[in-house]
Amino acid sequence: MAFENLDLEEQEQLAALKAWWHDNGNLVALVVMAAVIAFVGWRGWQWYQRTQAAQASVLFEALQQAVHADNASGVHDAGGALLEKYPRTLYASMAALTSARFDFDHGDLKNAEAQLQWVVERSGSEEYRDLARLRLAAVLLDRKAYDEALKALDAKHAKAFDAQYAALKGDIMVAKKQPVEAKAAYRLALQEADPKDEAFRDSVQMRLDALGD
Repeated sequence: MAFENLDLEEQEQLAALKAWWHDNGNLVALVVMAAVIAFVGWRGWQWYQRTQAAQASVLFEALQQAVHADNASGVHDAGGALLEKYPRTLYASMAALTSARFDFDHGDLKNAEAQLQWVVERSGSEEYRDLARLRLAAVLLDRKAYDEALKALDAKHAKAFDAQYAALKGDIMVAKKQPVEAKAAYRLALQEADPKDEAFRDSVQMRLDALGD
């Protein structure tokens, strides 16, 4: 037999290999199977995400067309379908922000607030959540819910939003008839603003000047 023709060292190595396989063969098979399942699952998840994104993009395009056509029912239908069927996609967050702006422009503050709150609570994008909080505070200011608006602005956010958050806080303080706090907020907004954003800086400076010395 082939095994009998091996020298002693080779026989010992082969015997050790057989013993190891006897003890660990099932574990190796399980590890290999788990790796195969994980790979197949990963590829399947990628395909699922691509499919979800493609289908969501069609609805988002329909939403944009409804906005351009000033079609409220079309905006709400497409936006609602996106949030219900594809909440994990960025298209859902974009749809909620777009719908909120549409509703705000048409005086529907309740729906605008609900759309923005959805983004704050469920969006997978920190940038969209920060933007939604800013717009939510503006909606709350418009309906004179000043303390709620300030609470939205007090939430942690990216530094890129510091100037806009501070400027809106100034507007809220003006509405609350607290000029000292408003001036401080406007000065902070100017301090944090991009020097190249002249339109924003001019707007904040005008509001600050209007408060007097």
